[in-house]
Amino acid sequence: MNSNKHMAALGRMIASMAIFGTVGIFIKSIPFPSAVIALGRGIIGSIFLLLTAAVSKKALDVPAIKKNLKLLILSGVAIGVNWILLFEAYKYIPVSTATLCYYLSPVFVTLASPIVLKEKLTGMKLACVGAALLGMALISGVFQGNAAGGQFTGILLACGAAVLYATVVLLNKFIKDIPANDCTVMQLGTVAVVLLPYVLLTENLGAIAWEPSHVAMLVFVGILHTGIAYKLYFGAVPYVEGQTIALVSYVDPVITIILSAIILGEPLTVYSIAGAVLILGSTMVGELIGKK
Repeated sequence: MNSNKHMAALGRMIASMAIFGTVGIFIKSIPFPSAVIALGRGIIGSIFLLLTAAVSKKALDVPAIKKNLKLLILSGVAIGVNWILLFEAYKYIPVSTATLCYYLSPVFVTLASPIVLKEKLTGMKLACVGAALLGMALISGVFQGNAAGGQFTGILLACGAAVLYATVVLLNKFIKDIPANDCTVMQLGTVAVVLLPYVLLTENLGAIAWEPSHVAMLVFVGILHTGIAYKLYFGAVPYVEGQTIALVSYVDPVITIILSAIILGEPLTVYSIAGAVLILGSTMVGELIGKK
């Protein structure tokens, strides 16, 4: 592999992870219902990717899409609900806490792998699961005795988002022979198609204060944190090794934790730091073991 091409791809992947690490900061500042934000992100992100494909004159691989259509739709629905749960979690708990709970998704993938993927659940993987769950208990406030109802609601929402993201990861393992860009376009398009009637039926859009600054921020999230970030990430995947991808993915939560403390003033206690180390450390070890 050309070293220059590899380094350029690695740079794009790190940039995408850094962008993903700031999404919670922006979502926290958009006072729209979570479903509306998820719908906007799906519409804007899919349109952006379709436009970039048109500019580069890359037509969608229709036969590959038809072959994987059911899985693409299922994974798209899971992504949409996953976003809603995560964005709703931001309303109850700090962005850093929600992000750490969200990064339990590899734990759920590990637990489901023996059934779904017929993979062996080793003692080391079980130890990683136990360490991650202990980390979640630490950040939940259980050991400090200050875990209120809202805290538990937020953690449950973030963990629900993690379960759905794990579902997307598992479904993607069965999606075959389709360009990454086409796969993402279909998944984001499904988010838009599924959430549009849901939002129209459940939200009073006329009662929302559509401040231009908030709308601009939502458009920004749709373009940067969805379209551009996904384009950078999936464009880099073919040129970066699996273990490197696993390691680079942890740029996202680290940046989230740092920026949440600096910009949002979220506290970093000894318990939250210990919980972060246990969750991120154990899931990283578990992923590297799986890719060895």
